[in-house]
Amino acid sequence: MKKFLHAFGRFAGSWTGTFVIVLFLIFFVAQSFVIPSGSMKRTQLIGDFLFAKKFSYGIPIPHLPWLEIPLLPDFNDNGHLISGPRPEREDIVIFRYPKNNKIHYVKRCVATGGDELLYGEKKLMIHFNEGDEYIKKNYPKEKIIKLYDKLWVINPYMSKYPGIQYTPEGNTGYEYLTASYNYNKEIDMSIKRITHNDGTEEHLFYKKVEKDHFYMIGDNRDNSNDSRFWGSVPYKLIVGQPWLIYMSIEFRSYDQVFDGIGGGRDHDKLHRICTDMNIASTECEALWNKQRYTVRWGRVGRLLKSIELEEPIE
Repeated sequence: MKKFLHAFGRFAGSWTGTFVIVLFLIFFVAQSFVIPSGSMKRTQLIGDFLFAKKFSYGIPIPHLPWLEIPLLPDFNDNGHLISGPRPEREDIVIFRYPKNNKIHYVKRCVATGGDELLYGEKKLMIHFNEGDEYIKKNYPKEKIIKLYDKLWVINPYMSKYPGIQYTPEGNTGYEYLTASYNYNKEIDMSIKRITHNDGTEEHLFYKKVEKDHFYMIGDNRDNSNDSRFWGSVPYKLIVGQPWLIYMSIEFRSYDQVFDGIGGGRDHDKLHRICTDMNIASTECEALWNKQRYTVRWGRVGRLLKSIELEEPIE
Protein backbone atom coordinates (compact mmCIF):
# COMPACT_ATOMS: atom_id res chain seq x y z
CA MET A 1 0.00 0.00 0.00
CA LYS A 2 2.85 2.38 0.85
CA LYS A 3 4.50 1.66 -2.49
CA PHE A 4 1.25 2.37 -4.30
CA LEU A 5 0.72 5.66 -2.45
CA HIS A 6 4.31 6.68 -3.08
CA ALA A 7 4.01 5.88 -6.79
CA PHE A 8 0.68 7.71 -7.01
CA GLY A 9 2.18 10.73 -5.26
CA ARG A 10 5.02 10.87 -7.77
CA PHE A 11 2.57 10.49 -10.66
CA ALA A 12 0.22 13.17 -9.30
CA GLY A 13 3.18 15.54 -8.86
CA SER A 14 4.15 15.29 -12.51
CA TRP A 15 2.68 17.45 -15.27
CA THR A 16 1.13 14.40 -16.91
CA GLY A 17 -0.37 13.21 -13.64
CA THR A 18 -1.81 16.62 -12.85
CA PHE A 19 -3.36 16.82 -16.31
CA VAL A 20 -4.88 13.34 -16.05
CA ILE A 21 -6.29 13.99 -12.55
CA VAL A 22 -7.82 17.33 -13.60
CA LEU A 23 -9.48 15.71 -16.61
CA PHE A 24 -10.77 12.87 -14.43
CA LEU A 25 -12.33 15.36 -12.03
CA ILE A 26 -13.92 17.34 -14.89
CA PHE A 27 -15.24 14.22 -16.60
CA PHE A 28 -16.62 12.35 -13.60
CA VAL A 29 -16.70 14.43 -10.40
CA ALA A 30 -17.15 18.19 -10.72
CA GLN A 31 -17.04 20.84 -13.41
CA SER A 32 -17.05 24.62 -13.33
CA PHE A 33 -19.86 26.60 -14.94
CA VAL A 34 -20.79 30.28 -15.06
CA ILE A 35 -24.34 31.62 -15.15
CA PRO A 36 -24.53 33.66 -18.38
CA SER A 37 -28.19 34.75 -18.45
CA GLY A 38 -30.98 35.89 -16.17
CA SER A 39 -33.30 32.90 -16.56
CA MET A 40 -32.67 31.69 -12.98
CA LYS A 41 -32.58 35.16 -11.40
CA ARG A 42 -32.81 35.59 -8.43
CA THR A 43 -31.95 32.06 -7.29
CA GLN A 44 -28.83 32.08 -9.45
CA LEU A 45 -27.44 35.36 -10.73
CA ILE A 46 -25.57 36.34 -13.85
CA GLY A 47 -21.93 36.15 -12.80
CA ASP A 48 -22.30 33.23 -10.40
CA PHE A 49 -19.39 30.82 -10.89
CA LEU A 50 -20.29 27.40 -9.60
CA PHE A 51 -19.13 23.83 -9.34
CA ALA A 52 -21.54 21.17 -10.52
CA LYS A 53 -21.68 17.59 -9.33
CA LYS A 54 -21.35 15.37 -12.41
CA PHE A 55 -22.44 12.20 -10.56
CA SER A 56 -25.82 13.35 -9.22
CA TYR A 57 -27.79 11.51 -11.90
CA GLY A 58 -25.34 8.82 -12.94
CA ILE A 59 -22.08 9.25 -14.84
CA PRO A 60 -22.60 11.14 -18.13
CA ILE A 61 -20.54 10.39 -21.23
CA PRO A 62 -17.33 12.47 -20.87
CA HIS A 63 -16.92 15.29 -23.37
CA LEU A 64 -13.75 17.15 -24.31
CA PRO A 65 -13.94 20.51 -22.50
CA TRP A 66 -14.81 23.57 -24.62
CA LEU A 67 -15.09 21.53 -27.83
CA GLU A 68 -17.80 19.33 -26.25
CA ILE A 69 -16.83 16.30 -28.34
CA PRO A 70 -17.87 12.96 -26.76
CA LEU A 71 -14.83 10.83 -25.91
CA LEU A 72 -16.67 7.51 -25.71
CA PRO A 73 -19.58 5.92 -27.56
CA ASP A 74 -23.02 6.03 -25.93
CA PHE A 75 -23.04 2.32 -25.02
CA ASN A 76 -26.35 2.54 -23.12
CA ASP A 77 -28.06 4.90 -25.56
CA ASN A 78 -29.01 7.20 -22.69
CA GLY A 79 -26.06 9.62 -22.59
CA HIS A 80 -24.53 8.00 -19.49
CA LEU A 81 -21.74 5.52 -18.88
CA ILE A 82 -23.51 4.51 -15.69
CA SER A 83 -27.21 5.18 -15.25
CA GLY A 84 -28.29 6.78 -11.99
CA PRO A 85 -31.21 8.40 -10.21
CA ARG A 86 -33.34 10.74 -12.30
CA PRO A 87 -33.87 14.43 -11.57
CA GLU A 88 -36.69 15.05 -9.14
CA ARG A 89 -39.20 17.85 -9.06
CA GLU A 90 -37.72 21.03 -7.55
CA ASP A 91 -34.12 20.06 -8.46
CA ILE A 92 -31.99 22.66 -10.22
CA VAL A 93 -30.37 20.74 -13.07
CA ILE A 94 -27.56 21.29 -15.56
CA PHE A 95 -28.33 19.73 -18.93
CA ARG A 96 -27.48 19.99 -22.60
CA TYR A 97 -29.74 22.24 -24.66
CA PRO A 98 -31.92 19.94 -26.80
CA LYS A 99 -31.46 22.13 -29.88
CA ASN A 100 -27.67 22.34 -29.53
CA ASN A 101 -26.06 19.68 -27.34
CA LYS A 102 -22.81 21.65 -27.07
CA ILE A 103 -24.52 24.31 -24.94
CA HIS A 104 -25.29 23.79 -21.24
CA TYR A 105 -28.43 25.17 -19.63
CA VAL A 106 -29.40 25.49 -15.97
CA LYS A 107 -33.09 25.37 -15.02
CA ARG A 108 -35.40 23.98 -12.33
CA CYS A 109 -37.13 20.67 -12.94
CA VAL A 110 -40.81 21.45 -12.36
CA ALA A 111 -42.33 18.20 -13.65
CA THR A 112 -41.34 14.63 -14.50
CA GLY A 113 -42.70 11.90 -16.78
CA GLY A 114 -46.48 11.57 -16.61
CA ASP A 115 -47.07 14.98 -14.98
CA GLU A 116 -49.44 17.40 -16.71
CA LEU A 117 -48.97 21.17 -16.80
CA LEU A 118 -51.22 24.16 -17.42
CA TYR A 119 -49.50 27.51 -17.86
CA GLY A 120 -51.29 30.87 -17.73
CA GLU A 121 -50.72 34.49 -16.78
CA LYS A 122 -48.44 34.49 -13.71
CA LYS A 123 -49.27 30.89 -12.81
CA LEU A 124 -48.07 27.37 -13.45
CA MET A 125 -50.47 24.58 -12.52
CA ILE A 126 -49.39 20.95 -12.27
CA HIS A 127 -51.33 17.70 -11.97
CA PHE A 128 -48.79 15.27 -10.55
CA ASN A 129 -48.88 11.75 -11.96
CA GLU A 130 -49.33 10.26 -8.47
CA GLY A 131 -52.94 11.49 -8.61
CA ASP A 132 -55.44 13.51 -6.60
CA GLU A 133 -54.86 11.80 -3.25
CA TYR A 134 -51.14 12.61 -3.43
CA ILE A 135 -51.97 16.25 -4.19
CA LYS A 136 -54.46 16.57 -1.31
CA LYS A 137 -51.96 15.00 1.08
CA ASN A 138 -48.98 17.17 0.12
CA TYR A 139 -50.40 20.59 -0.76
CA PRO A 140 -52.68 23.05 1.10
CA LYS A 141 -56.27 23.55 -0.06
CA GLU A 142 -55.69 27.16 -1.10
CA LYS A 143 -53.17 26.00 -3.73
CA ILE A 144 -55.46 23.36 -5.27
CA ILE A 145 -57.99 23.84 -8.07
CA LYS A 146 -60.16 21.31 -9.89
CA LEU A 147 -60.17 21.31 -13.69
CA TYR A 148 -61.02 18.52 -16.14
CA ASP A 149 -62.09 16.34 -13.19
CA LYS A 150 -58.51 16.48 -11.84
CA LEU A 151 -56.79 18.40 -9.08
CA TRP A 152 -54.08 20.88 -10.05
CA VAL A 153 -51.60 22.68 -7.79
CA ILE A 154 -51.16 26.40 -8.53
CA ASN A 155 -47.52 27.59 -8.45
CA PRO A 156 -46.48 24.64 -6.27
CA TYR A 157 -42.89 25.78 -5.63
CA MET A 158 -43.09 29.55 -5.19
CA SER A 159 -43.72 29.54 -1.44
CA LYS A 160 -40.70 27.30 -0.85
CA TYR A 161 -38.15 28.98 -3.12
CA PRO A 162 -38.15 32.80 -2.77
CA GLY A 163 -36.18 33.23 -5.99
CA ILE A 164 -39.06 32.02 -8.18
CA GLN A 165 -40.77 35.07 -9.66
CA TYR A 166 -42.79 36.57 -12.47
CA THR A 167 -41.01 39.85 -13.20
CA PRO A 168 -42.37 41.63 -16.31
CA GLU A 169 -38.98 42.61 -17.71
CA GLY A 170 -38.29 39.83 -20.18
CA ASN A 171 -39.99 38.48 -23.30
CA THR A 172 -40.88 34.90 -22.40
CA GLY A 173 -44.00 35.40 -20.32
CA TYR A 174 -47.59 34.43 -21.07
CA GLU A 175 -48.16 37.16 -23.66
CA TYR A 176 -45.02 36.23 -25.59
CA LEU A 177 -45.95 32.54 -25.46
CA THR A 178 -49.42 33.40 -26.82
CA ALA A 179 -47.92 35.48 -29.63
CA SER A 180 -45.48 32.70 -30.52
CA TYR A 181 -48.34 30.20 -30.62
CA ASN A 182 -50.55 32.41 -32.79
CA TYR A 183 -47.90 33.42 -35.31
CA ASN A 184 -45.60 30.45 -35.84
CA LYS A 185 -46.54 27.85 -33.17
CA GLU A 186 -42.86 27.33 -32.32
CA ILE A 187 -43.65 26.28 -28.77
CA ASP A 188 -44.00 22.90 -27.09
CA MET A 189 -47.45 23.39 -25.57
CA SER A 190 -50.96 23.12 -26.95
CA ILE A 191 -53.71 25.53 -25.95
CA LYS A 192 -56.83 24.78 -23.90
CA ARG A 193 -59.86 26.93 -23.19
CA ILE A 194 -60.99 26.81 -19.58
CA THR A 195 -64.49 27.80 -18.43
CA HIS A 196 -64.53 28.59 -14.72
CA ASN A 197 -67.50 28.18 -12.36
CA ASP A 198 -68.31 31.88 -12.59
CA GLY A 199 -68.61 31.64 -16.37
CA THR A 200 -65.35 33.40 -17.20
CA GLU A 201 -63.06 31.89 -19.81
CA GLU A 202 -59.30 31.54 -19.78
CA HIS A 203 -56.85 30.25 -22.34
CA LEU A 204 -54.10 28.08 -20.87
CA PHE A 205 -51.18 26.20 -22.37
CA TYR A 206 -51.09 22.44 -21.79
CA LYS A 207 -48.36 19.80 -21.77
CA LYS A 208 -48.03 16.19 -20.61
CA VAL A 209 -44.41 15.25 -19.91
CA GLU A 210 -43.08 12.20 -21.73
CA LYS A 211 -41.68 9.15 -19.93
CA ASP A 212 -38.08 9.61 -18.69
CA HIS A 213 -38.23 13.29 -19.63
CA PHE A 214 -38.06 16.37 -17.42
CA TYR A 215 -39.75 19.73 -17.80
CA MET A 216 -37.26 22.53 -17.12
CA ILE A 217 -38.37 26.12 -16.44
CA GLY A 218 -36.29 29.04 -15.21
CA ASP A 219 -37.13 30.59 -11.84
CA ASN A 220 -37.31 33.95 -13.61
CA ARG A 221 -40.38 32.83 -15.56
CA ASP A 222 -40.77 35.98 -17.69
CA ASN A 223 -37.18 35.91 -18.88
CA SER A 224 -36.39 32.26 -19.52
CA ASN A 225 -35.90 30.28 -22.72
CA ASP A 226 -37.02 26.86 -21.45
CA SER A 227 -39.13 23.75 -21.98
CA ARG A 228 -42.23 25.81 -22.74
CA PHE A 229 -40.61 26.64 -26.07
CA TRP A 230 -38.44 23.65 -27.00
CA GLY A 231 -39.85 20.75 -24.99
CA SER A 232 -39.01 18.33 -22.24
CA VAL A 233 -35.40 17.28 -21.64
CA PRO A 234 -34.62 13.54 -22.04
CA TYR A 235 -32.46 11.79 -19.47
CA LYS A 236 -29.65 11.38 -22.01
CA LEU A 237 -29.04 15.16 -21.94
CA ILE A 238 -28.87 15.44 -18.14
CA VAL A 239 -25.38 16.42 -16.96
CA GLY A 240 -25.48 17.12 -13.23
CA GLN A 241 -26.56 19.39 -10.43
CA PRO A 242 -25.21 22.79 -9.28
CA TRP A 243 -23.40 22.38 -5.99
CA LEU A 244 -21.24 25.26 -4.75
CA ILE A 245 -20.89 28.93 -5.73
CA TYR A 246 -17.15 29.63 -5.57
CA MET A 247 -17.29 33.18 -6.97
CA SER A 248 -20.02 35.70 -7.74
CA ILE A 249 -19.28 38.99 -9.44
CA GLU A 250 -21.40 41.68 -11.07
CA PHE A 251 -19.74 42.22 -14.43
CA ARG A 252 -22.61 43.54 -16.58
CA SER A 253 -22.42 47.01 -18.07
CA TYR A 254 -25.11 49.63 -17.54
CA ASP A 255 -26.35 49.09 -21.12
CA GLN A 256 -26.73 45.36 -20.48
CA VAL A 257 -28.93 45.78 -17.43
CA PHE A 258 -30.91 48.72 -18.86
CA ASP A 259 -31.55 47.48 -22.41
CA GLY A 260 -31.26 43.74 -21.89
CA ILE A 261 -28.28 43.20 -24.17
CA GLY A 262 -26.59 39.91 -23.31
CA GLY A 263 -28.36 38.42 -20.31
CA GLY A 264 -31.69 40.15 -19.94
CA ARG A 265 -32.94 43.50 -18.74
CA ASP A 266 -32.70 44.06 -14.99
CA HIS A 267 -34.49 47.28 -14.05
CA ASP A 268 -35.27 45.77 -10.66
CA LYS A 269 -31.55 45.75 -9.84
CA LEU A 270 -31.11 49.28 -11.16
CA HIS A 271 -33.92 50.56 -8.94
CA ARG A 272 -32.21 49.02 -5.91
CA ILE A 273 -28.86 50.60 -6.81
CA CYS A 274 -30.24 53.98 -7.92
CA THR A 275 -32.62 54.70 -5.03
CA ASP A 276 -34.75 57.84 -5.52
CA MET A 277 -33.14 58.38 -8.89
CA ASN A 278 -34.24 58.05 -12.51
CA ILE A 279 -32.66 54.81 -13.70
CA ALA A 280 -32.37 56.26 -17.22
CA SER A 281 -30.20 59.14 -15.98
CA THR A 282 -26.47 59.61 -16.40
CA GLU A 283 -26.24 59.78 -12.58
CA CYS A 284 -27.62 56.25 -12.31
CA GLU A 285 -25.25 55.04 -15.02
CA ALA A 286 -22.29 56.54 -13.12
CA LEU A 287 -23.44 54.94 -9.88
CA TRP A 288 -23.80 51.55 -11.57
CA ASN A 289 -20.37 51.77 -13.17
CA LYS A 290 -18.88 52.61 -9.77
CA GLN A 291 -20.18 49.37 -8.22
CA ARG A 292 -19.56 47.22 -11.31
CA TYR A 293 -17.17 44.28 -10.81
CA THR A 294 -17.95 44.10 -7.12
CA VAL A 295 -17.90 40.65 -5.57
CA ARG A 296 -21.13 39.39 -4.02
CA TRP A 297 -19.43 38.07 -0.90
CA GLY A 298 -22.69 36.84 0.60
CA ARG A 299 -22.92 34.22 -2.14
CA VAL A 300 -19.29 33.07 -2.25
CA GLY A 301 -18.70 29.62 -0.77
CA ARG A 302 -22.41 28.91 -0.39
CA LEU A 303 -24.07 25.60 -1.24
CA LEU A 304 -26.90 26.11 -3.69
CA LYS A 305 -29.14 23.74 -1.70
CA SER A 306 -29.10 26.20 1.19
CA ILE A 307 -29.02 29.49 -0.68
CA GLU A 308 -32.10 28.68 -2.79
CA LEU A 309 -34.23 28.44 0.36
CA GLU A 310 -33.31 31.94 1.56
CA GLU A 311 -34.29 35.40 0.43
CA PRO A 312 -32.01 36.02 -2.57
CA ILE A 313 -28.61 37.55 -1.80
CA GLU A 314 -27.60 40.13 -4.40
